[in-house]
Amino acid sequence: MNGTQWIIFILAIQVIHFLGTWKLYVKAGRKAWEAAVPIYNAVVLMQIINRPKWWVVLLFIPIINLLMFPVIWVETIRSFGKNTLVDTWLVILTLGLYIYYINYTQDVTYIKDRSTHPKTVLGEWVSSIVFAVVAATLVHTYFIQPYVIPTGSLEKTLLIGDFLFVSKFNYGARVPMTTIAAPMVHDTLPLLKIKSYLNKPQLPYLRLPGFQKIKRNDIVVFSWPADTVRQFFVREKGVHKPIDKKSNYVKRCVGLPGDSLSIVDGYVHINGKKNVLPDRARPEWYHTVATKGNIRNSPALQLLGTKNFSGYVFRIPQESLKKDKAEELIIKGTDLDRIKEDSTYVYYTGSIGDKRVADYLNATSVDSMALFNMTEQEAKLFTGKDDIVSIEKFSYTRPETRVFPQSIEHPGTPDNFGPIYIPKEGQTVALNLDVLPYYKKIIKEYEGNTLGVTGDQISINGKPTDTYTFKQDYYWMMGDNRDNSEDSRFWGYVPENHVVGKPIFIWMSIDHFTEGLSNWKVRWDRVFTTVGGDGEPRSYFKYFLIVLAAWFAFDFLRKRKRKGSGQ
Repeated sequence: MNGTQWIIFILAIQVIHFLGTWKLYVKAGRKAWEAAVPIYNAVVLMQIINRPKWWVVLLFIPIINLLMFPVIWVETIRSFGKNTLVDTWLVILTLGLYIYYINYTQDVTYIKDRSTHPKTVLGEWVSSIVFAVVAATLVHTYFIQPYVIPTGSLEKTLLIGDFLFVSKFNYGARVPMTTIAAPMVHDTLPLLKIKSYLNKPQLPYLRLPGFQKIKRNDIVVFSWPADTVRQFFVREKGVHKPIDKKSNYVKRCVGLPGDSLSIVDGYVHINGKKNVLPDRARPEWYHTVATKGNIRNSPALQLLGTKNFSGYVFRIPQESLKKDKAEELIIKGTDLDRIKEDSTYVYYTGSIGDKRVADYLNATSVDSMALFNMTEQEAKLFTGKDDIVSIEKFSYTRPETRVFPQSIEHPGTPDNFGPIYIPKEGQTVALNLDVLPYYKKIIKEYEGNTLGVTGDQISINGKPTDTYTFKQDYYWMMGDNRDNSEDSRFWGYVPENHVVGKPIFIWMSIDHFTEGLSNWKVRWDRVFTTVGGDGEPRSYFKYFLIVLAAWFAFDFLRKRKRKGSGQ
């Protein structure tokens, strides 16, 4: 909905409120016109139902207002003597329209000094639960959101099973754009496994003021721009989700608005200089490990870890490519199609597979070479140990169209591409058919324009142009687990309106998190650790326990003292 549509919608709501309540306002000793003035009518209504005026604020906070409206409806009818369970259900199930029936057909009397305290234990429970949900939703939406790491894309910096607190206020809380949604859940209702929101109406993007900007190398939670999943890990065709209901991803921001970014042999370069990660970062890459004997029977396999094994590597001599039928094997689409004339290695997933190919190439070293995922520090540490002859960093060299911008005119690899420009709000770029693939999604999807191409002429919103000015900032997000991360290298830029928040604290960490409850094991050294900062992560859990014990001791002594003094 645009601004005009929202104004019309809000005015319609005011008319509906006025027509349904003006007689009740009069019976409460107010003027009929007071039911028609926006905002003021809500303040007067709080006085009528004997509730604090600050409740009016809650009526204008997206998502929170969905919880407050039913409360206001119930409080309104109870202020005029409609206290039965049937009345309560009628006003809720009719979305407040039951008040029309009371307003026009019932001779009700206003109860001026009505007690707002629940009269039954059940009522007490319901009231407590409602306002607990309101408070929790307010905190979850605008201040702190709990989040769990579901994938290993940031290992070994953040681990699968790390439970985070994500700050919404560091970068400024994003006001929900989806106005009708279940509180405190994301895109799917638990147990029911159905959509938790309605696509319309949508509010325009608005972010509250924050106290810092995204800095290079910050770890950031954001809405996945290329989201095509109804539920996390479950892909479907034809899924179009509102921005704030797209799946949440967590990556490291390595490129800021206005940067020129390139990737060379897996290393990010910004404006021509290699990006230096903070000391807490533990980036991983595939490494080619060569052993003296068969790697499957080598002690090196246990040293490196079977979970880090990523496939076998062929060492292909250049002369083998010239042998009879080698070209035929390549054309048939075996894993040999990854060979280029300047290639030394061919990445091969899983087992050795087709033995005829290995025999044909006389690849006698196949069993002694494999890919393992590790940090560069680990590669230096393991070299020469347990039958390991050498460890070399692996790099993809074969261009792939799956790499951004998914264009045959701009091929690249996950380890080598660019340079590319990261768009900045207000900056204007020259636009032609060569660079259009980089900005096409920004122009159409992220910034809401129509885009047309006729011959060599580009048109935006029906007007021919050779430039484009960006309406918002964009970022480049990547995982530290470089060869096991679906990130900006594959789907491109992250718009500023997709930014959710900043992870600040790990309050719990569970090993084997995806393997079932019986296999869970707490990583105590990661409990109550900060996400950012310098040096090794430090757990503050024992200090939390000391403070908690001190509080309980103080509270016990205080109560004992009061009891002794007869207070």
